[in-house]
Amino acid sequence: MSGNNTPTYIGVDIGGTGMKGGIVAISASGQQAGELSGERFRIPTPQPATPQAVARTVAEIIDELDSREMAPARDRPVGICLPSVIHHGLALSANNIDPSWIETNAHELFSDHLHRDVRVINDADAAGLAEARFGAARRVSGSVLVVTLGTGIGSAMIHNGVLVPNFELGSLEFRGNMAERDASASARERAELSFQEYAEQRLQPYFSYLERLFSPELFVIGGGISQRAEEFLPYVKLRARTIPAQMVNNAGIIGAALFASIADTSM
Repeated sequence: MSGNNTPTYIGVDIGGTGMKGGIVAISASGQQAGELSGERFRIPTPQPATPQAVARTVAEIIDELDSREMAPARDRPVGICLPSVIHHGLALSANNIDPSWIETNAHELFSDHLHRDVRVINDADAAGLAEARFGAARRVSGSVLVVTLGTGIGSAMIHNGVLVPNFELGSLEFRGNMAERDASASARERAELSFQEYAEQRLQPYFSYLERLFSPELFVIGGGISQRAEEFLPYVKLRARTIPAQMVNNAGIIGAALFASIADTSM
């Protein structure tokens, strides 16, 4: 165990195909706040991704990160983000994970496997926190919608820098279907759409719908596809500014670690 007193925390991001973790500097101390200390560590998500199998894999990730010289003290909580609605530690949805997660007490599950304090948060909420504290939504007043486009659609609402949790806008009914089945990045691939076609036929109507409902000051578009934002965002025309996320593939790790730090009463 390290005696490291640097304000760092471990964050773990559980995805449908991969699980990755890292050590995150939450405040500046010889490096930029919101950046990873060292490389992230990734393990493929077990299939089927049942709660017990995922918890064992999380433990493997934590063990590797704990072995590093820059590892935070083990009395600091670990942040874990999960693609599920999280309410008082319970997983209440499973759109893109094994259905056995529904009604699982994720907080107790991970605490039991890791033998340490944990904080569990929805993955899109984690990305939203990361963007609000360190990224594209930093110091933005009013409402910000962070939308992550991937296998499904994740979303986070940030108002004056404060997270409104479990804003599941990928589950909205849209054009007779669940929105993420029509407008996710995977939907573009299934339909074999070009980026311009995807923007004009799928994202424009969906984002316009969200804008009518919530009137945000800013849309922040995340997920792996945001690395190619210049190929599709110019074709989306909204009143609000629409910009790519800055955290991209590390957003979940950083946001989960940040969530753990917010809950930590030992600092």
